[in-house]
Amino acid sequence: MGEPISAGKRRARLKVINPRSAGIDVGSRFHVVAVPVELDPNPVRKFSSFTKDLIALAEWLLAVGISTIAMESTGIYWVPLYEILSGKGIDVFLVNARHAKNVPGRKTDINDAQWLQQLHSYGLVRASFRPDQKITELRSYLRQRDQLVRYRSSHQQHIQKALMLMNLQLHHVVRDISGLTGRRIIDAILSGERDPERLASLRDRRCKESAATIAAALEGNYQDDHLFSLKIAVELFDTYSEKIRACELAAQSLMTELAGSDYQDPGSQPGDWKICGHGFAFNPTHLIQALSGHNLLRLPGLGPTTVLTLISECGLDMKRWPSAQHFVSWLGLSPQNRISGGKVLSSRTRQGTTRAGSAFWMAAVPLGRTNTALGAFQRRLAARAGKSKALIATARKLAILYYKTLRDGLVYQDPSAAAYQEESRDRQIRGLQRRAIALGFQLVASA
Repeated sequence: MGEPISAGKRRARLKVINPRSAGIDVGSRFHVVAVPVELDPNPVRKFSSFTKDLIALAEWLLAVGISTIAMESTGIYWVPLYEILSGKGIDVFLVNARHAKNVPGRKTDINDAQWLQQLHSYGLVRASFRPDQKITELRSYLRQRDQLVRYRSSHQQHIQKALMLMNLQLHHVVRDISGLTGRRIIDAILSGERDPERLASLRDRRCKESAATIAAALEGNYQDDHLFSLKIAVELFDTYSEKIRACELAAQSLMTELAGSDYQDPGSQPGDWKICGHGFAFNPTHLIQALSGHNLLRLPGLGPTTVLTLISECGLDMKRWPSAQHFVSWLGLSPQNRISGGKVLSSRTRQGTTRAGSAFWMAAVPLGRTNTALGAFQRRLAARAGKSKALIATARKLAILYYKTLRDGLVYQDPSAAAYQEESRDRQIRGLQRRAIALGFQLVASA
């Protein structure tokens, strides 16, 4: 039987950490706000999502002395409210909905707001990461660019489909139909040119296929409806390309501002065509160096596009995460162990990684084919645990290197695949020696 407890003993209670806190249940049409009952006789109020009502909400919170607020990050409805409250000087905790479970029992907007307020008053909620205003603006430009690139790619497929319907097999003789040679030929077709020899003469001198091969591929069966489809697809492709360039120029202007007045544009560089050929209208290499203060492009697998994505998603202040382990956990690249009764029930990574986590994962994909230490690590682990786990583990190692470069100023020097394999072999030998000693044997190398 359990030990009886005398009536004089009281149960320990949670300590209030944020006495002047509020909780907001965010909705599309209205928001429900709850404050402590001792601060206002009507502690729960409902405000419309119109701007004037959001300003009235912020003024009411300031009037009752609220200094910090917790709100769930549902959809995008929280963004205007977050920006208005932050502009008023209120500390806003943007809480992941998975971390703040609803109060048991009947679910209402009032219950949700009061539950958030109660959790926040006891310091039981954590704020989601949100970079500063300038980095958030850069993130908006680059996310918009990525979305436009995806939209444009569908119209590139429409161009290829229209060409195939006319049996113009341009994609078999030209690597990129939206490249220099491909666009010259497509524009000439839309201008009325039908002679395969004249179309083939538009090839760039660097094109691998000969003019005769290209001419043979351009003997087509022209139909008016397919030409119309081609014309519409090309116009939409060019429209999206123009908007993508606008996003890139806006991002370039903002990065130049963030780099400071000391940054000097180096002008045209010999390798600019390589970067522009992969989608960017400018070479961001020098801007990345000026922004971060480190050569992040030395890290294996990280190109300018990936690094810009990481900067816009994570910011440049790695002190937001106490350690590299916290960083990779936030990225969704570390195991989420579920342990019960001393047994590990599951050790999978979190479902739905962040954009930054996906960027590291995509950067790790081609590393398995490189002669680098990370490439050798990925191949060794893939043979033992499978390619999927090896990719995640490689992305995790790459994220740790990125964190240490920005946080500690690490200058990465790749030891090469051969050095990694030699170190792995030595580690295996040391392990075998320990096992042999434990079993009372001596390990002897063969001749």
